[in-house]
Amino acid sequence: MAMFLRIFLKKYFKNKIFMQLNIKATNLELTPKLKEYAQKKMDMLDKYLGKLKIINAHIEVSKTSNRHLKGEIYSAEVNLSLGSDLLRVEKTEKDLFKAIDKVKGHLELVIKKYKDKKIGRKKQKQKLSKIV
Repeated sequence: MAMFLRIFLKKYFKNKIFMQLNIKATNLELTPKLKEYAQKKMDMLDKYLGKLKIINAHIEVSKTSNRHLKGEIYSAEVNLSLGSDLLRVEKTEKDLFKAIDKVKGHLELVIKKYKDKKIGRKKQKQKLSKIV
């Protein structure tokens, strides 16, 4: 059964490249659960990325200083390098997993906006070349 599953996964994901993240934790321990959760959330962005090539993907999760009156504050930051462009999102929350979820949600919007901008520029160039 395991052999069949391995062969199936190789065929199914043959051309699929999953986003490799560099995960950094500041002022907290990077547990396997946290690492897996962040990887899972960022893999969900693959459908929005399409054919965009990611050169570097960095995520940093951190616990801010202990000087807050209302408990611990966590932040999550994602940097995606796309050639000469950089997409960056940062969110802070009282729960670390909520911060990662919010970063993922906002990054979806940033990626969509970036792709629309790139497609718009290509269409503009095509129109100008037809005129000339």
